[in-house]
Amino acid sequence: MLIYFLVFIIFCIRLLFLKLSLKNERVIINGGGVEYGKKNSIILTIIHILFYVFCLVEAVIKKPVFDDISLVGIGLLVFSFLMLYYIANSLLKGIWTVKLMVAKNHIYNNHWLFKTFKHPNYYLNIFPELVGLAMLCHAKFSFILLAPIYLIIIFIRINQENRVLKEIIIPNKF
Repeated sequence: MLIYFLVFIIFCIRLLFLKLSLKNERVIINGGGVEYGKKNSIILTIIHILFYVFCLVEAVIKKPVFDDISLVGIGLLVFSFLMLYYIANSLLKGIWTVKLMVAKNHIYNNHWLFKTFKHPNYYLNIFPELVGLAMLCHAKFSFILLAPIYLIIIFIRINQENRVLKEIIIPNKF
């Protein structure tokens, strides 16, 4: 039961960040911003939800006990959400969204985290979140099945973001 409760809490935390994203999206669009990679964003959302559902279903079927693997999973999830909070509320305040959006006066962020990881939201939030959730739920099958698909979608998104940075944000000095 503890694992199910923790997955519920984690899902609620994700919903809070989605609420922030939707608020930022409205501000960006109303301010003349533009969304890119719309199809990829939809696929990314679907696979993220499926990952949560598959991990939870696998946990319900296996009925794992909370053990050291689950504890490491919680540690990764805590790390991932702390990073998401820092990225969304400090580094990209007001422009962080789950979609690929460019605000009208989008300013290039050259914080050391972006220089070091280039895409910290994926490397320091999404990947640890997925691994952590799979570990918490002991969802090896779900991870093996969905992680490669997720990686392909993230690879496409990172290429889209790199293109937007190179062709739109940096040349326009935004």
